[in-house]
Amino acid sequence: MAITTSRWLPLLSLLLSVPALAVDWLVKPSQRLRVSYTDNALRAPPGQAQADFITEIAPAIALIGTGPRLRVDLDYSWHKLLSGQRGNSDNHALHAAADAELAKDWFFIDANASVSRQNLSPFGPQLINALPDTNNTGTVRTTGISPYLRHRFRGLATAELRYTRNTFNSGGELQSVHSDELQLQLSGEPHSMGWGWNASHNVRRTQDSKLAPVRMQRSSLGLRYTLSRKWATTASGGMEKEGYIARSGKAPEGRFWSLGGVWTPSPRTSLAFSTGKRFFGNTYSVDATFLQRHTNWQLNYSEDITTMPMQFARLGERDAGQLLDQLWRGMFPNARERRLRIIAFLRYANSLGPEQGAIHYFSHSYFLQKQLKLTMARATPKSTMIFGVTVVERTAQTASGIDSVLLPGLEFGSEERTRQIGSNVGWSWQASTRSNVNINAGYASVRSLSVPRRDNNISVTAGYTRLLQPNMTASIDVRHTRHASNRGDGYHENGVSATLTMQF
Repeated sequence: MAITTSRWLPLLSLLLSVPALAVDWLVKPSQRLRVSYTDNALRAPPGQAQADFITEIAPAIALIGTGPRLRVDLDYSWHKLLSGQRGNSDNHALHAAADAELAKDWFFIDANASVSRQNLSPFGPQLINALPDTNNTGTVRTTGISPYLRHRFRGLATAELRYTRNTFNSGGELQSVHSDELQLQLSGEPHSMGWGWNASHNVRRTQDSKLAPVRMQRSSLGLRYTLSRKWATTASGGMEKEGYIARSGKAPEGRFWSLGGVWTPSPRTSLAFSTGKRFFGNTYSVDATFLQRHTNWQLNYSEDITTMPMQFARLGERDAGQLLDQLWRGMFPNARERRLRIIAFLRYANSLGPEQGAIHYFSHSYFLQKQLKLTMARATPKSTMIFGVTVVERTAQTASGIDSVLLPGLEFGSEERTRQIGSNVGWSWQASTRSNVNINAGYASVRSLSVPRRDNNISVTAGYTRLLQPNMTASIDVRHTRHASNRGDGYHENGVSATLTMQF
């Protein structure tokens, strides 16, 4: 697969038009060579496993640009896998984001792009970073660009008019979706009596290559009243129309409202909560943050209508990265050095971070998603740990017949209603000035509530890393993965890898 750059050339030209002298650039290329042995290269059931030696060549580059009017963050790697059982293959991994202020206090632009390997279905063999793909793996490419106008009208409000274009593509004939959204937001100036207000109007048109276009429209008005230095109350209401054809036959539209509060006992602790009602029923939300000297906690609960392309567009380690950034500011004051360390830690974690607790999969359906997520990061001069627990329940709101074309080998209706429980932990300990011990573990249970199917996945990795030279490290890792299902297609796999990484 090749990465198409032509669509990004106009955007790059626009971003780079910001005065270059005001931006501090850091470019860090690297090269990784990994040789692995696995006792089950094809993730076959017991008695059918075949061993294999796999060689991986993975050049990578990290690009960080920081300035008063431009920020760029890019992490790209290319992986060439040489395998005896599945032949040679290659894949790309990209996480890129940029934002710029093109006209001071008026014109801004945000952009992002990603390329990643993802599971086609939450059931069956799951993705293992060090092994070649299975029939349950596909490549996902997402892009987003969002220019907007924002200005503060003193004494009245801050106005923002934003256009957003998002694309999702999996290559071939699997799935291709793009959306265009226009949003107008008004945020009132704080009133002397403690009152605040906001208003918004959104219109989004989504085009799935296999379905008719869907038009979403939403208007809302919100109020906030500050009771004290620690407490505030919130209220909101409006009208919404999702636009898809619901399987129930009832139009997914109507009035909505919510009531809630905000508690901020200190600058390092906050809790926002609300309850309300939408066309699909009662709704609840919680957003809490608790920051200590060495530990940071985040708790989130949300209920919303979503699609799998929307969820893929939000993939990444943003929560984990933000937590580490807050904790490491005292130890690594330099923002670029801190960001490089975050990239290195999350890259080593092999996507076992807290945000991977929910398995995303390919689907054309709209879902009612209820998600609870707890994330904890702990960082000291000697060790770093990320821990997360995620519980997700998804209920299809549209007919899922078209998904049988995406996944012909899967039992019809098994993804119409699912419940997932996942937890992940990654720990790195600095054993000496030149060596680190790393442990990562993940567990995910996926259950279909519409057909009798349940799959469990376990992955444990332990490794030792040694700094050989200032820009060269060597590591050895051992891995155990296990997949169990009540349908009898389980497997287990053990592997060991030796890796040499060079930075230039």
